[in-house]
Amino acid sequence: MTAVHDNIAIETIMTTRAMRRFSHQPVADADIETCLKAAQQGPSGGNVQPQQYVVVTDPAVRAQVGALYQRAYHRYEQSLPEPTAFPDEAQAAAWRRTRDASRHLADHLGEVPALVLFLQPLIPWGSRDDAGTMDIGRLDASVYPAVQNFCIAARSLGLGTALTTVIRIHSEEVLELLGVPSRDDGSPRFEIAALLPVGYPVGKFGVAPRKPAAAVTHWNTWGNKRR
Repeated sequence: MTAVHDNIAIETIMTTRAMRRFSHQPVADADIETCLKAAQQGPSGGNVQPQQYVVVTDPAVRAQVGALYQRAYHRYEQSLPEPTAFPDEAQAAAWRRTRDASRHLADHLGEVPALVLFLQPLIPWGSRDDAGTMDIGRLDASVYPAVQNFCIAARSLGLGTALTTVIRIHSEEVLELLGVPSRDDGSPRFEIAALLPVGYPVGKFGVAPRKPAAAVTHWNTWGNKRR
């Protein structure tokens, strides 16, 4: 891989991308634990640290989670409209690659060496006073930084990840399968914020195609962009 920056931290961030094809090479528990320690260092509103992690390495349980993911993805995929036009063939090819990789992951998720689920509690969040409710943001704003920290730490160890949420379609079944406790009335105590497959990727790390930062950055007032 050609370096994109001489700062190792920036280099790692810039080349952390979704990897959806994995080898069968085992992933060491110690490496997953290292990534979880990094996840725990993510910023958290009010330092509430709401996330819980469920790491699935047992092949039988992985297969069951994979089957639920495959069902969820198939339903989701069927709901998507077929794109009708692309600006050029390069973008059309990129769309096809992403579609095929996503389908591959759906069909093989249960074979990935490790699955890490990020859970967050279903709790009241925010505050109010005599003037009314105060919007202080969503609770998952304190969970997704942990997800990204995990992905970056994994990349530094040569491990691939992909942030997925489609499994939420079958949240109830997944939480029950994993023994995640419910409330006394049977309602869920947690929701799935993200599911990350973790393994040694088939393919290369690199800088993912993104809009230029300058194209979506406004300085001081809306519309004041630097080109």
